[in-house]
Amino acid sequence: MSGFEEFLDDFLSSWRNCSLDEIKYKISDTYQAREISSQSERYDFGYEESIQGWDQAFSAFQKDGTKWVLKKLAVTPLRRNEMLAIIFASIEVDGKQSETGSVFFDTFRKGVQGNWKLVRSYIEAGIPIEHISTFQTEEKI
Repeated sequence: MSGFEEFLDDFLSSWRNCSLDEIKYKISDTYQAREISSQSERYDFGYEESIQGWDQAFSAFQKDGTKWVLKKLAVTPLRRNEMLAIIFASIEVDGKQSETGSVFFDTFRKGVQGNWKLVRSYIEAGIPIEHISTFQTEEKI
């Protein structure tokens, strides 16, 4: 598990630092995701759409100084060589954290070369931050 924890910390660091090159390397090319918007609309997407989304967000955030606020809510094994990380992500603009964020249920798989990759995500968007406060850790990742 410690090898995964190190990988996850590195994944979150790449996310927080808006490093598209690092994120690309950590996501499987067979990645599949489903996002549920705050209006309960469903959006399914794969690797290419994901990378485009990361690129757009990272570019915008680097221009205007927006920062990611990431909190690990839980980490648990699913299967041999698969781990689930539940992450709350919101943003901070001009020192003020947004009132909502997204909960990511991210599944990572360890490949035959020993590398962890993000393979699946289920994302609930537009979650009020006060709904997360009972689960959040004190540490900003």
